[in-house]
Amino acid sequence: MTEAVLEIKDVNLAFKGKRTVLDVLSNRPSRDVHALNGVSLDLRRGETLGVVGESGCGKSTLARCIVRLYEPNDGEILFQGKDVFEASERKDRSYNRRVQMMFQDPYSSLNPRMTTRQILSEALKVHDMCKEVDIPEKMSGLMDLVQLPEDALDKYPHEFSGGQRQRIGIARALAVEPEVLIADELVSALDVSVQAQIVNLLLDLQERLQLTILFVAHDLRLVRHVSNRVAVIYLGRIVEIGDSETLFANPSHPYSQALLSAAPSLDPDDKGKKIHLEGELPSPLDIPPGCPFHVRCRHKTPKCTTELPRLRPLDGRGSVACHHAEEIENV
Repeated sequence: MTEAVLEIKDVNLAFKGKRTVLDVLSNRPSRDVHALNGVSLDLRRGETLGVVGESGCGKSTLARCIVRLYEPNDGEILFQGKDVFEASERKDRSYNRRVQMMFQDPYSSLNPRMTTRQILSEALKVHDMCKEVDIPEKMSGLMDLVQLPEDALDKYPHEFSGGQRQRIGIARALAVEPEVLIADELVSALDVSVQAQIVNLLLDLQERLQLTILFVAHDLRLVRHVSNRVAVIYLGRIVEIGDSETLFANPSHPYSQALLSAAPSLDPDDKGKKIHLEGELPSPLDIPPGCPFHVRCRHKTPKCTTELPRLRPLDGRGSVACHHAEEIENV
């Protein structure tokens, strides 16, 4: 098995809620938003791991925890065996360089008052990537890597299209020679034709630079195209994880089955078999007891309402957090 470069172990994160006037009068504590609830997964060297789920399920929160924008309440995030939140590791800024994040909105993530040259130069200087005399050559190479003309270096973010701005974001991440890229909804704000260009660029760069990628997205077809493995997340928990082709062809968790059945097919003759979930996604302020998915699951039993299922291996089908995975007929 390939070495795990990042290990996420039982990570929990709750955001403190605000107390309303009624809470104060009733002497009730604030209600916390439980964003991550025991997330555990490994990111293996050289792979692309896709993370999918509904809006609000915790995908982006997990990505921000990995790059230390949020600190978990419990659990560990290990990079090459060391906890990145330990005091000694926090002082070591090399982690910030080796694990880089690329954001969804390529406009708000770039300083509008800085040219591309200043943006890239800042990254190179902060992390002391090369001698100052070598910076122009380095920036020229980065423009070539992301397939932008060299005159783009002297333009401001507002002078570019969305796809070009995202290429600049990728160039900024690559400037510090990272080992791991966290792509948080990297192309969701772009037109479909531009999405394909950016994704193909990313896959080409991964192969050339031997990168490891965590790819957070809600577009299931895109995730299937780029990922070696896929993790399905629901209400801040991993409910299924496995090989991309196996999971898409034969999902084991009822939530995965419903999620994949709702994805549009490129085959006009494929009428599909949609699975309609009951009810709405529960609030992270009040997560149901037992299996969090039981309030929407057509296979629920009394056990599901009281006992939380653990993520466990399933023969030939990755790992799944469901009490009845073996009994459920796959779609």
